Amino acid sequence: MTQQTNELIVAKFGGTSVATAEQLRKVAAIVEQDDRRRVIVPSAPGKAHADDTKVTDLLLLVHDLVANKQPIDNTWQDICGRFHGIADALGVACDLAGHLETVRQDILNGADRDYVASRGEALNGRIVAALLDAEYIDAAEVIKFSSGRRLDPLSYDLIQQRVGPSGRYVIPGFYGSDNQGHIKAFSRGGSDVTGSVAAAALLAIRYENWTDVSGLLMANPTIVKDPMVIPEITYRELRELSYMGASVLHEEAVFPARNHGIPINIRNTNRPEDPGTMIVSDREPGPYLITGVAGRGGFTIILLEKAMMNTEVGFGRRVLDVFERLGISYEHTPSGIDTVSIVVSDDNLGDNLEQVLHDMQAAVQPDHIEVHHGMAMIATVGMGMNRRVGTAARLFSALATCGVNVRMIDQGSSEQNIIIGVEEPDLAPAIRTIYDAFTPEDAPGVGVSEM
Repeated sequence: MTQQTNELIVAKFGGTSVATAEQLRKVAAIVEQDDRRRVIVPSAPGKAHADDTKVTDLLLLVHDLVANKQPIDNTWQDICGRFHGIADALGVACDLAGHLETVRQDILNGADRDYVASRGEALNGRIVAALLDAEYIDAAEVIKFSSGRRLDPLSYDLIQQRVGPSGRYVIPGFYGSDNQGHIKAFSRGGSDVTGSVAAAALLAIRYENWTDVSGLLMANPTIVKDPMVIPEITYRELRELSYMGASVLHEEAVFPARNHGIPINIRNTNRPEDPGTMIVSDREPGPYLITGVAGRGGFTIILLEKAMMNTEVGFGRRVLDVFERLGISYEHTPSGIDTVSIVVSDDNLGDNLEQVLHDMQAAVQPDHIEVHHGMAMIATVGMGMNRRVGTAARLFSALATCGVNVRMIDQGSSEQNIIIGVEEPDLAPAIRTIYDAFTPEDAPGVGVSEM
């Protein structure tokens, strides 16, 4: 064990990292390896194997069974079996039977969905605390929500008050309480947020997020075979890639750590020797021009054309006002002298397309409107791109060679990302082509195993 210091690391362990007794032994070994890992944030047990069911899903099933006046005995026994199996295999005692019975009675008495969904973390937290000989802190006492499920800044003070200068502490992830003491939960994956808030409150030297991958990957492993791990990435680059779905972090988890300048380290519980990915405020350019490439489908592009559009004061404002009045957020607005395109996700657009087109016609009287459905957006991100001549040419040349038709281009003035729009069938080929164009053929990849 390392020498005790006043420096502190907050370590969050995801569902697959705490799914079984075997996995929790790995967690204990990781924690014991560094005395600075003093605040541990566990998730609820995830899948123990590919065909397994997450404990949170079992709990929510019990909630629904009670609501529909259906028997819960079999499902409840499955839940108890998971927790008792873990605790017994680890040889820890934490009055698990009593806590489980309390939860069962609360559910039968009509406990709400947030309470039920959070009990996996609460119960698992007690097992982890007993395993690590750590103090258990109920997240409801230190994670506070104000109206609209916003994190109450009081949470930072409460965490500071409860965590002392020595010893270890376990704070279950995913939930907290409102000012009336009612349990409130983050959205699924919210244990990441709990860890980030704790790290910010305690001014941790690092927030470690332990999962089942060895860091963030340069591309989706279901599209690119064995993509490389990103060794270091800025918060800004991460935001660009996460926007296109490339992240192992809950999107709200970045901001508390970022606002306090705390680096986030994505690590692999099953390969603790791997350094993972470090998410930082700033960094030196790496060996490759791009940091990563990510994309997703489900977009519509609305193209407006009008002669002399660039001389018409307020044209763009009137176009975007149509979306604002209908409560629709847009993604991108690339434009030319006489054209402007509005990219909207299908989820945001809903069934409002005809109304949008009608209102646009009335607002700006375009000469022509085109609508392109079934579009995908791809972000190529890298802070080194603006320092190298020919990056965009390299990207578009590669896409042309593989026969991908680029329907839209949007590059910010920072030149740290290039957004392109392609038809959805071209999404995977385009991502593979971009990845191959900017990484050497002999670059080391990483095998990925997720449940």
